[in-house]
Amino acid sequence: MFFRDIHTRIRFFFLFILCLLIIIVIRVFYIQVFDYQKLSTLAESLWSRELPIGADRGTIYDRNGKVLATNITTTSLVLIPNQIQNKEEVAEKLSEILNSDYEDMLAHVSKKTSIERVHPEGRQLSYDIASKIEELGYDGVYLVKESKRYYPYGSVLSHVLGYVGIDNQGLSGLELTYDDYLTGKNGAIKYFSDGKGNRLELSEVYEEPQDGIDLQLTIDLDIQLAAERELDNIMSKYTPEHALILAMDPDTGEVLAMASRPNFDPNNYQDYTTETINQNLPIWMTYEPGSTFKIMTLATSLEEQTVNLFEDTYYDDGSVNVDGATIHCWKSGGHGAQTFLDVVENSCNPGFVELGQRLGTNTLMSYINNFGFGAKTGIDLNGESNGILFNIDKMGPVELATTSFGQGISVTPIQQVTAVSAAINGGTLYEPFLVKEMLEPETKSVIYTKEPVKRRKVISEETSKLVRYALESVVANGSGRSAYIENYRVGGKTGTAQKVQNGVYMDGNYILSFIGFMPADDPKIVVYVAIDHPQGVTQYGGVVAAPIAKSVLETAISVLDIEPSSEGMEKEYNWLDTKYVKLPEVTGLTVEEAKKTLKGFSIEYSGEGENIVYQSPSANTYIKEGGTVKLMLG
Repeated sequence: MFFRDIHTRIRFFFLFILCLLIIIVIRVFYIQVFDYQKLSTLAESLWSRELPIGADRGTIYDRNGKVLATNITTTSLVLIPNQIQNKEEVAEKLSEILNSDYEDMLAHVSKKTSIERVHPEGRQLSYDIASKIEELGYDGVYLVKESKRYYPYGSVLSHVLGYVGIDNQGLSGLELTYDDYLTGKNGAIKYFSDGKGNRLELSEVYEEPQDGIDLQLTIDLDIQLAAERELDNIMSKYTPEHALILAMDPDTGEVLAMASRPNFDPNNYQDYTTETINQNLPIWMTYEPGSTFKIMTLATSLEEQTVNLFEDTYYDDGSVNVDGATIHCWKSGGHGAQTFLDVVENSCNPGFVELGQRLGTNTLMSYINNFGFGAKTGIDLNGESNGILFNIDKMGPVELATTSFGQGISVTPIQQVTAVSAAINGGTLYEPFLVKEMLEPETKSVIYTKEPVKRRKVISEETSKLVRYALESVVANGSGRSAYIENYRVGGKTGTAQKVQNGVYMDGNYILSFIGFMPADDPKIVVYVAIDHPQGVTQYGGVVAAPIAKSVLETAISVLDIEPSSEGMEKEYNWLDTKYVKLPEVTGLTVEEAKKTLKGFSIEYSGEGENIVYQSPSANTYIKEGGTVKLMLG
């Protein structure tokens, strides 16, 4: 019995040992086969080190492939404290080269960490400083590749592009909106070291950085540069508080230009106030639009058929009384008897009050909402404002009257441009946007294309055609005459909005504006100009803002290949206007016949002969009355 118990215990013991061995074998097998990668990675992390290699941020292009934001390769300082032998000496030398505090640098080189970045003084070093550090030849002191954002056109498009911080993170503008796409994935050089940090003679591992996605914008640099040039002229000539220019393709919502003043240079954003660099006026600024808003009242009235532009009349005696409030026309004594087309041409406030009263509050406000006012447009930029509209439940007769001509409400420039685009493009409200395509950084192949987004249909094509006609008439015969371009069809509307401070209108303080488009029969571009309190000039949008819009539109003619047209409205000239006349054909005529045909022009001759073989400018070109014509004889 006793021996039987011993044998049983021995068998159990050996069985236990056998089971234990089986478990160990299984565990070893599992570790070697299934857990190998995990453990290998863990072990490697204990004795490997890596030096970072910065990835390039995605490049930003205009619609034609011109570079707007790119990268410059720089170097930065990285320390491996365990490899640094004489820490006091290294700290002293580095602090001298970087012009930094010795104690701070000593803390860097003595830090108990595998890798230490010297921030910010060791980031994005100049070539001279990097060369001096390299010449030291200290163990544990490394220079690694990084990239620095660079904007080749400086302050051009600054608020749209935005800027990036020292770590290449987007902080404003498109750099912030599309930061996840623009940011690349950093690479590294991995090497191996012992427990004390000493470098081992083992193979290095190179992990290639992955650059960020490129962006191609809707912006046309040529139109943008024209807008920037005009804004510089405005600031120099009129010294306003603010100024902005916004251009858009009305058929798609593509923003062609967006500029404002004050602006900043994103290469040196640290030199500017936060207010300056973070306020993109075309999407952030809210203000009373003034008479440019009358386009909405006009479009609504035509759509609802509450007015006939050509047959209905209105007598303007200079003011209108609404519920005890007197609303004045800009022209003292008024315009007298007018058709409603005249009302639009003359920008007559009492006439638009009549249009608003015919519509009623509910109808007018419904269209205003449908045109996108009171809500963000959805443009792909941060910081967009909503604007402010009257609460429809609290609108009385006076509020209805003032809203009808753009007073008492608050809008943003981007809302104004998208709404007017809908009024003239056939009636469709589009969502404005700036990024047209995303490109693979190496091959430049398109990986994403933004399609225009139609928000809603607001008015009919027939109504839109009438709006375009009326606004072309404004430029040919009305308050927008300064935007007229000979041989091209231009439409538009002026605006002169008195500014409000603490609920009170400020005497002599206006925002002058003009919104224009071309060609009037098939618009390809809308340009909006707004100037806040210009100095030393007559306070009318038609005098100040319209000529500026004209200049930008003239640039767009060649950029967008807009063809001349002989079917537009002839301008009615007054004594203040520079008159342009169509040049007749004189080639083939004799000298005497040409003189009679070109009576009133200055003529310059070249060559010999009795007949005209060539003329410059060519026939049917519009030139200033009394201008010079060059004739070649043969």
